[in-house]
Amino acid sequence: MRPFFLLFVALFNSILGLSILFPILAPLGRELGLGELQISSLSAGYALMQLLVSPYWGRRSEKIGRKPVLLTGILGFSLSFFAFAGAAELGKRGVLTGHAVYLALLASRLIGGTLSSATLPTAQAYVADVTEREARTSGMAVIGAAFGLGVIFGPAIGAGLSTFGLLTPVYASAGFAIVNALFVWWRLPEPARHATTEEGPPVRPTDGRVWPLLATGLVATLSSVAMEQTVAFYFQDQLHLDEASTPRVVGMALVVYGLVAVFIQGFVIRRFEVTPATLLRLGPPIALAGFVLFVFANDFWSLTAALALQGAGQGLVLPGVTSALSLSVGDHEQGTVAGLNSSAQALARMLGPLAGGGLYEIAPHYPYAFSAVLPALLMLPLFRWVARHPD
Repeated sequence: MRPFFLLFVALFNSILGLSILFPILAPLGRELGLGELQISSLSAGYALMQLLVSPYWGRRSEKIGRKPVLLTGILGFSLSFFAFAGAAELGKRGVLTGHAVYLALLASRLIGGTLSSATLPTAQAYVADVTEREARTSGMAVIGAAFGLGVIFGPAIGAGLSTFGLLTPVYASAGFAIVNALFVWWRLPEPARHATTEEGPPVRPTDGRVWPLLATGLVATLSSVAMEQTVAFYFQDQLHLDEASTPRVVGMALVVYGLVAVFIQGFVIRRFEVTPATLLRLGPPIALAGFVLFVFANDFWSLTAALALQGAGQGLVLPGVTSALSLSVGDHEQGTVAGLNSSAQALARMLGPLAGGGLYEIAPHYPYAFSAVLPALLMLPLFRWVARHPD
């Protein structure tokens, strides 16, 4: 099998393990007595470690190879999820209560963020290694498609497994990661291009070639995460759902979200060979429309339509950012710039849950209004960049 296909499968397995948890984190946290802000801070802590460590893993993959670093990320993910499940079990049984269960869960997330942050920047650098520059946008879109497929199947699987207990999907995620690590170790080759990479000064976040794109990825991800971290609460409260039905209803809506993302990234971008500049022109306005609809949505179908619009916008923006970053630097800088990109988006994933959770406690629609304002603020500087980099 071709290495590119094998990497696609490995990434699909990774996001499948993560997205299984999307429908159950909110009801699990509430069952353990945690508030919305505490639940959101678990994701923020995970993202904090990704912010701090992703650039290191990107540089490390330049030195020791892509495959060993990918394995570190996948196995670290598994370890942290087993630890998370163990802490939650102790909380459910009353062995840990109050701040103790929260701190144990937070510790598992910090470990997970530290180790699993090796996966995404290394995968992006791998794609750069095995694609020519003219095919880079299409290649990076495949990463997004793998994520989208994981989002389609993961929530549905998580919702189904939750009928056997809210922790069952957590154990399943950890198990998926072990299988994924075995798959990568056995079948995925080290890319040949990496062996001939040249030395050079490291890329800095302030480098004029990359900082506008890093800022775009940060803002786009921040607006999305502020929404994602509260969407289960929003569905539950707007539709008056109980804890048992919330995972199933949210899971169905997230399947639609994933289908839209896969169609955009796996078909539209690859079929029509859309350029990074075009992706960055179209994505923010579509995402903004989704967030505005969220503010006014009050039934399942309007909420799901808002998710679909936001997914379409993100499906355009993020591959545009990733491919534009890759094309803006040399072959020997791919791991470093991929690490910076992951770090910028991790900063957004750290701030997004805090903003979303905090705003939700004030008023349920505030996270979506906040998420609508951010893409609007982004558009003017982004379109200036696009004007300087025409198709």
